[in-house]
Amino acid sequence: MAAPRARIFIVDDHPLVREWLASLLRQQSDFEICGQAEDAAGALAGMAASPPNVAIVDLSLKGGSGLDLIKDMRTRHPNTAVIVLSMYEEIYYAERSLRAGAMGYITKRESTGRIVEAIRQVLAGRVYASADLLARLAERMVGRTPPPQKGAMAILSDREIEVFQRLGQGHTTRRIATDLSVSIKTVQAYCARMKDKLSIASGTELMREAVRWVENERRGDSEL
Repeated sequence: MAAPRARIFIVDDHPLVREWLASLLRQQSDFEICGQAEDAAGALAGMAASPPNVAIVDLSLKGGSGLDLIKDMRTRHPNTAVIVLSMYEEIYYAERSLRAGAMGYITKRESTGRIVEAIRQVLAGRVYASADLLARLAERMVGRTPPPQKGAMAILSDREIEVFQRLGQGHTTRRIATDLSVSIKTVQAYCARMKDKLSIASGTELMREAVRWVENERRGDSEL
């Protein structure tokens, strides 16, 4: 009797990315796609209806954070291994993803073969990341390369990063509150804490730095 195929769920807010991933993974005879979603709510509902062995999750989702979704999945679907497939190469994203409960971290710039390799690794119970990233994370853990004491990713909490990123994308506090299902006062409180942590005096300056950070992230060169 043939071994059961590994069930894979895809979570990404770009339909073309989901289609590309599904097409790639269907080429593997031992994989099957059991569902897809563009946001956290759809992902949790879909996985409840059709539990996967592996979930591939983007960090930037409609109406929420991939990091929050990973944390929810760890509670609701503890037997599902999570692989983050992200546009971000920044080590802090990988570190936070693994700390949230992900078993793998891979960037969208890497080869398609790496995605298949990552799935097979986590199915075998092993953590997957590029050799360079694993080496850098190991150095951080043993204290050889202490994290810098500046920079949004080093200083801000997961939710503050989510708000900071959305500010940089030009979203208003009202829209951010709606997207994250929180009150406007809560978003304003996050902004106040971010200004304090980043030593920024005004909301205008916070917005300017957030825009600069988002632009640097798109270039793969985050500096703030």
